[in-house]
Amino acid sequence: MGEFDLIDTFFRRPPGVGPHRSVVGNGDDCAVIAPAAGMQLAISTDTLVEGRHFLSTVSPARLGHKALAVNLSDLAACGAEPLAFTLALTLPRVDEAWLQGFAKGLFDLADEHNCELIGGDTTAGPLAIGITVMGEVPVGQALLRSGARADDDIWVSGFPGLARLALEAFRGTLHPTLSAEAFEVTRLAMERPDPRVALGVGLRGVASAAIDVSDGLLGDLGHVLRRSRVGASLCLDALPVSPWLADRTEEVQRDCILAGGDDYELVFTAPPAQRARVLALGASLGLVLSRIGRIEAEAGLRLWHGELDPWPEDPARQAVPNRWTSFDHFRGAP
Repeated sequence: MGEFDLIDTFFRRPPGVGPHRSVVGNGDDCAVIAPAAGMQLAISTDTLVEGRHFLSTVSPARLGHKALAVNLSDLAACGAEPLAFTLALTLPRVDEAWLQGFAKGLFDLADEHNCELIGGDTTAGPLAIGITVMGEVPVGQALLRSGARADDDIWVSGFPGLARLALEAFRGTLHPTLSAEAFEVTRLAMERPDPRVALGVGLRGVASAAIDVSDGLLGDLGHVLRRSRVGASLCLDALPVSPWLADRTEEVQRDCILAGGDDYELVFTAPPAQRARVLALGASLGLVLSRIGRIEAEAGLRLWHGELDPWPEDPARQAVPNRWTSFDHFRGAP
């Protein structure tokens, strides 16, 4: 099977199948898209490389899902609704069964979010997947990293840490090892993350800043602090601990939650006056939203034990351990 046969067979969708929102879609030198009136385009790109971002044992359907999910997660952090995406696929060989599974996982998630594949490229080489996604957000309503202000609450969605727990299970570092059920749950979190698009859209006009957790909660929050020129204090006792992490030591729990990465939950800030709206949004989505700290005017990131309310005047703070720094693609995991 040649390159163009591959595209026609697995990635060109017939009329009436899936979203068709572009002016000119897949098949020309360029696609042509137009956002709706009063909307701006939000654009993000991610590359997934075998052995660096995913294991060779992942099923092709889950890989197709995750390749798009990590990009949709960026749109979620911006408060944008998905519109379209491109796919650059590098393959070591043409494996029709693999391609069928990959395309199914990719398009199932794309259809769920009404997001159209409008073009891309295929080539031979080590397995790598590059996706550029485009979304729409009303003019002036994009959530940015630069909007956090002193006294804002810090929130996180879901239960970060499960993807890291699965990775450590694959590495064989967990003692005791995970049960079969726990391994499947955590593996699903790592291989098939759920992008929080509806949450991001719902946070427009509520959150002051947002970012998705791809490289670790503390590291990604650090990007918000730097762009907003503020600091933060996090309450360690307020961190959401998944039932699948609850039987691990406190050290393992915090390593996974604070530095694990690959969670694709949202960390966001919002004024205290918005607490009721944040909790109502979480309830409407069936999603746990946890308040874990607050933004402070003084630069830096501090950790402390205790109760969030009332906020202590001078909590006993501790420095962030080096092992909780963010993942870096050229330095590796913390």
